[in-house]
Amino acid sequence: MAGVADVRAVTSTLPRAYEVVVRDRIKWRVGAIVFAALSRDETSIGFGYPKDARDALVESDPAKFFLPPAGDLRYNWTCAWLSQLGVDELEELVVDAWIMTVPKKVWTAYLELHPR
Repeated sequence: MAGVADVRAVTSTLPRAYEVVVRDRIKWRVGAIVFAALSRDETSIGFGYPKDARDALVESDPAKFFLPPAGDLRYNWTCAWLSQLGVDELEELVVDAWIMTVPKKVWTAYLELHPR
């Protein structure tokens, strides 16, 4: 089971990523772009994910993944219950969300040092 400390452990290794608190919610950004965010009660995480693939992700495991609120469906965003994620799966989701926000040269250099 993944938790807040696991999210922080992953994001702390990501170049240009930083943590902020906005309206009592912990979020991780690159510049002004949020790539991951915890719910207020820290039981779920929202993360960047391609819009065209998120329905398939949610359908693949609806006990683990869910769509964001209706107002956020316009964004490349999906959500998951932290209690249902393993640490490795959490890391993959967060790193993939981060990759969507940084230049290619940044994420390729990161992946050279941290192969999957």
